[in-house]
Amino acid sequence: MDADVSVIGLGRVGLPLALSFADRGLKVIGVDRDSERLAAVASGQMPFKETGTQELLERVLASGRLELAQGAQAATRARDVVITIGTPSLSHIEIDLRGIRSALDDVMGSLESGHSVILRSTIAPGTTEWVAGYIFKQRGLAVGDEIFVAHAPERIAVDRFLEEIGTLPCIVGGVDQPSGDRAAALFAVFGAPIVRTTAVQAELAKIWTNIWRYTSFALPNLLMMDCERSGANVFEVIELINHDYPRGGMAAPGFTAGTCLRKDFAFSEERSNAPGMLLAVSRVNESVPLFVIEGIKRRLGELRNRKVAVLGLTFKRDTDDERDSLSHKLIRLLERELADVTVCDPYASSSTQSLEEAVQGAEVVVVATNHTEYSGPEALRAVLAAAGRDLLVVDPWNALESGEVFATHAKVDVPVGLGER
Repeated sequence: MDADVSVIGLGRVGLPLALSFADRGLKVIGVDRDSERLAAVASGQMPFKETGTQELLERVLASGRLELAQGAQAATRARDVVITIGTPSLSHIEIDLRGIRSALDDVMGSLESGHSVILRSTIAPGTTEWVAGYIFKQRGLAVGDEIFVAHAPERIAVDRFLEEIGTLPCIVGGVDQPSGDRAAALFAVFGAPIVRTTAVQAELAKIWTNIWRYTSFALPNLLMMDCERSGANVFEVIELINHDYPRGGMAAPGFTAGTCLRKDFAFSEERSNAPGMLLAVSRVNESVPLFVIEGIKRRLGELRNRKVAVLGLTFKRDTDDERDSLSHKLIRLLERELADVTVCDPYASSSTQSLEEAVQGAEVVVVATNHTEYSGPEALRAVLAAAGRDLLVVDPWNALESGEVFATHAKVDVPVGLGER
């Protein structure tokens, strides 16, 4: 073994982790099947937006402590093997372990006594124990003595990796104490508090962190739909709920999406004692795009040949991550209404138009992502100036501060230059 740690999967979780290990003096092997991604990293170019990581990448490449490889077999040249491969949900409401199993199969033949395998991916309860059993079944390596297996779940928010890797408590769950010791020793390099537990409790803590958020965001979305039916203003109702009330705290509605939030409930749902409960939560959040379209139609009639501008493609404010964004669902549903759809997003990797081009001549503008560029009254005035006509602004986030989900605005006089970008 000639490296300290390897990271299999250089996506939004794995690449910043590999860079951070190397930046703290460890010799790192980064493994990914995507040759284009490897080439970008090797050339010093981050393949996605994550604050501060471009400078970090340049620093790590200059240090010589990061080696890149396309074959997973190279990972076992490191003492600790960290797996950060995505774990989607299958259509039958179960975790899809094919990626993790494939990675294990790739390294299985070269695993030897002294290795540790640490799962950083989000996984269903029992998966870490399954990995330990699978390794023993295939190779006969005794877990806790010859091989060490643990789960150290990723809980860092998008675009906050460098801010949180050294401060956010790191949960470590080993299948036994020696395995937990190995994983804790590795992640201690970041200086964040280490919270030791069992493997299954680490798994549950991770998925229920996301389930809690997904559920808490569904409630204001459902309230928004109730307010529409009752002719009430959801933002005023939420203010009444929260104002100087010690048990308030309801969030604003919005397009609740993102890979982790949309899939992780399935990892509990597949063996749930309350089947359907979390599916109902998902149905609320997933219905927001249709709610928006039906609200527009109630006010304007059919959308055939009407220009609708969608502001925001990514699932989260000021990021470039489009994975499982509900903006794409909204666009597909608008196209099925035969609307003329234009899109603007200053962060997305997908090609979009400028704000002026997207909004010019639009009858409807939908704020699908609450980017900074679409926030505040000045941004609203810029949108109205670019539209140049009476406009229906649909803003579940209240990012533009109209104070209504469906707000009708007449053309306004705007100071010269305010609509420019």
